[in-house]
Amino acid sequence: MAKFVFPVTNINDLKESYDLIVVGSGAAGMTAAIQAQELGLHVAIFEKLNTLGGNSNRASTGMNATETVVQLANHVIDDQDSFYEDTWQGGGKTNDQELLSYFVTHSESAINWLEKHDIHLTDLTATGGMSQKRAHRPDNKSAVGSYLVKGLQKQLLTKKIPLFSETTAIKIMKQGEQVIGLKINNREIGEKTIATKAVLIATGGFSQNKNMLKEYAPELLQLKTTNHPGATGDGMKLAVAAGATLVDMHKIQVHPTVQQDTNHVYLIGEGVRGEGAILVNQTGQRFVNEMTTRDKVTAAIDNLQEDGATLVFDQGIRDAFPAINFYDAVGLVMTAENLTDLAKKAHLDSEKLVATVAKWNDSQVKGIDADFGRETAMARSLALPPYYAIHIKPAIHYTMGGIKINKLTETLNETGDKVSGLYAAGEVAGGLHGDNRIGGNSIAEAVIFGRQAGKQVAKYIDEMNE
Repeated sequence: MAKFVFPVTNINDLKESYDLIVVGSGAAGMTAAIQAQELGLHVAIFEKLNTLGGNSNRASTGMNATETVVQLANHVIDDQDSFYEDTWQGGGKTNDQELLSYFVTHSESAINWLEKHDIHLTDLTATGGMSQKRAHRPDNKSAVGSYLVKGLQKQLLTKKIPLFSETTAIKIMKQGEQVIGLKINNREIGEKTIATKAVLIATGGFSQNKNMLKEYAPELLQLKTTNHPGATGDGMKLAVAAGATLVDMHKIQVHPTVQQDTNHVYLIGEGVRGEGAILVNQTGQRFVNEMTTRDKVTAAIDNLQEDGATLVFDQGIRDAFPAINFYDAVGLVMTAENLTDLAKKAHLDSEKLVATVAKWNDSQVKGIDADFGRETAMARSLALPPYYAIHIKPAIHYTMGGIKINKLTETLNETGDKVSGLYAAGEVAGGLHGDNRIGGNSIAEAVIFGRQAGKQVAKYIDEMNE
């Protein structure tokens, strides 16, 4: 098998000007660059780190979309209204409705666009808060993030779109009210200003920035985070300095299932629960609808006051969510041939765990969870040994707040006027998710609004040239 070549361009090939400069090499930034180039623009991407892909690389479960041919092939009959309502309810009815409407009405075309770019998300799983199976993932059920990032990187190589790593965006240059350039700093060439007609900020969130967390959500400072080291809010600061405003900055998502007992922090993908796993407390009993929204699952775990909780599942679920093989390989998974032995390893009450699983299996067969009202991810009983357990507890995962944009991905100032030539997409933009993000919506947001940014910048430049 040929070794994968990362699409990093030598800094000596840097041009004096580009039609569009994208800041950030995650899914939103790459999608926008590809879409814009296909519409005739000369595009470049700048990434401050020497590693590429941002948090997109870490996405595990899937990309939510509705009314797709993949859903129909799996006999899932879905619609945009239901997708809207689930996301609206999940966000506490505080989502930006303009963004949400655009989001749910463009998810199918985003899946189709990926398909045309040799990125095939042809399998489905469930996420908490969704009433239907909407999370699209690769056919081999592997993590969506690394697959998507690699697929987009291959497109950058094929289309010869330059990506300059270890290059920090310092300042957005303006002439009057219009963006005209970007000042950068590269370790080899130092500071340089590149002329451009538009800048797209796609730099992700700020979960790794302790000062920003202290300002916006000091109650979360003691928590660890699942985010990559570059999630420090730089793009938000760039946008504010250029005249944009921020929204929903205090809204920060804590993911309920994160393994933190080693020297590393590992997100345990929602797909484990989406394929049928249950959560139990130290007495081996369920305490929550595992498929409700992340904020509610997190609150239920916190209310236990037991230093987390334990995910319990069997071989059938492991087969359906292969990321578990990785969790096992790095030492996060406890294994036993029966539930009694598993309980001992996980320090749970063995009699109650056995009873809990028996009751759950009965509920699964009947299709009715009388205890907690779970209605999704009930296709499997926990009946195929060996059995597995992972100890989890909540960690900071996603910053819902960010740069204020409209549905055209144009950044807005405090009075609601657009900052001409400045765009934002992905986690760096705020408003779409409201109080809580539904699992599977971040990758969808990156692709949907990444494409939108590419299209709208092309339109903006066409109008400039008229």
